[in-house]
Amino acid sequence: MMPTKGEQFAGLTVAIVTPLRDGEVDYEGLRRLVDWHVEQGTDCLAPVGTTGESPTLDHEEHERVIAEVVQRAAGRIKVMAGTGSNSTREAIRLTKFAKRVGADGSLQVGPYYNKPTQEGYYRHFAAIAEAVDLPQVLYNIPGRTGSNILPETVARLAELPQIVGIKEATGSLDQASQILSLCNLTLLSGD
Repeated sequence: MMPTKGEQFAGLTVAIVTPLRDGEVDYEGLRRLVDWHVEQGTDCLAPVGTTGESPTLDHEEHERVIAEVVQRAAGRIKVMAGTGSNSTREAIRLTKFAKRVGADGSLQVGPYYNKPTQEGYYRHFAAIAEAVDLPQVLYNIPGRTGSNILPETVARLAELPQIVGIKEATGSLDQASQILSLCNLTLLSGD
């Protein structure tokens, strides 16, 4: 069997919550949460995704949450930082930041609200992959973004060395099977 790209992210990845207290990020609570996941044997943490309050944190908080999780993980658990954005430029900036602080990879949600074409998806993700030498996992969640990254587009993106996986959240086993038949990315499931 041929190895898949992104095997380092196979296993249990948890989209970690960003704990809040009185409207502020509870960084001590976040550090305890990282320690708890290490103790439980979680394979990888994905901070600052949807579950991690990405849409509601300001830029400084977003960056600090990534940095705190990476620092606390200290190589004991992988970190796939949520660095996706509706703005390609912002996604590149956040992904560069994640690399600089030592994240193992990034989770790239598809642009939301503006419903890009398949070529638009390709150009967005390709620009990030070309700008930052960090493993990237695409995040296809059409229920939240408003449009679907089709398997053929995923296969095109899989040709780029930095694209190593996809978190496939359509809920369609047919789509997941199509992706796996077209390319050798690691496929994660979940919402």
